[in-house]
Amino acid sequence: MIVLSGASVVLPDRVLDEGTVAIEGDRIVEIAEGRRPGATRLLAGHLIVPGFIDVHVHGVAGHDVMAGASALRAAARTLPRFGVTAFAPTTIASEPAALARTLDAVRDAREHPDPDAARVLPAHLESNFVSPAWAGAQPVSCLRVPRAPEGARLPADAFTAADILDIIERAGPEVGIITLAPELDGAIDLIRRFVARGQRVSLGHSGATYEEAIDAIEAGARHATHLFNRMRPMTHRDPGLTGAVLQREDVAAEIVCDGHHVHPAVVRIAIAAKSPARMMAITDGTAGSGLPEGSRAMLGGRPITVRDTARLDDGTMAGSVLTMDRAFAFLIGSVGLTPVEAAHLCATTPARELGLRGHGILAPGAVADLAVLDPRLQVVETYIGGRRVL
Repeated sequence: MIVLSGASVVLPDRVLDEGTVAIEGDRIVEIAEGRRPGATRLLAGHLIVPGFIDVHVHGVAGHDVMAGASALRAAARTLPRFGVTAFAPTTIASEPAALARTLDAVRDAREHPDPDAARVLPAHLESNFVSPAWAGAQPVSCLRVPRAPEGARLPADAFTAADILDIIERAGPEVGIITLAPELDGAIDLIRRFVARGQRVSLGHSGATYEEAIDAIEAGARHATHLFNRMRPMTHRDPGLTGAVLQREDVAAEIVCDGHHVHPAVVRIAIAAKSPARMMAITDGTAGSGLPEGSRAMLGGRPITVRDTARLDDGTMAGSVLTMDRAFAFLIGSVGLTPVEAAHLCATTPARELGLRGHGILAPGAVADLAVLDPRLQVVETYIGGRRVL
């Protein structure tokens, strides 16, 4: 049995001061007030939180999840340094062969996990089916319309939407989330197709109108990719996709918590509109995350530079350089959330939305995935399934 004692413990509804967390096997077996004599670890002044779950991360510390199986596994081994206990490897729009290789690597990492690595969840595809006008760092040459216009022709050596869909279908359970733009021709039918297969559809990289977004939600979309970023801006007369997501309680929204992608005041407004139970903090992190400013890295085969965010050589924002421990600290220090609210965004809500029972909370019987933070909210210990990995 592992007994962590003396720290403040972030429970689903309150913070327990100077509490004790007892772990046996892969489960939390007890949470109690007060210090425990003879505890395995005395952690006075520290904070114990549920392990962070990042549903949108492209890489970390030089490792791009699309750069092959070894890079994906290296990212999984690195993420616990930042309190992450589970993550969805996230792709960018790519050619079929690159997508297939990445999904094969995801399958292998899930079937044969490394013991000291974050749990690899089914992949999040920032897919080929997003709007070229709102592509951001997505390579426009790889974008396709779900239902191509009649008579449309591609070069003989080009791939089709059907080629991508075949790979997604073959990958099956290795694909968990698929981002698409609902205004594209054939997108609503595609949403229904993915939802019927048990895959989670996310709306993003889109210029959809409010009405188009509502049609997509009615078709089964239940997720929004990095709210506000690369989507039609909301105004009081034209709410667009952003307004539809903020209005609908059945849609959970990601938000990048680095202070650059979304202003802290707007993050606060979005959380107030939807509540912490419907918002998920993400990093949108890249292989540049955790590296010094000026470092070079890759994003899906394209070079990026670490600046305020990750940027392509032409200056386009290309994901972030954020890590989840800093997202948690940002929510408390810059947005003004309590540790309980921040833990909901960083762990509890992502776990619930992805159907990860027993994850994302600290409670007796829950899976012992947790992180220990020092008074500066820096990660000093991470446990996955009751095993200390940091």
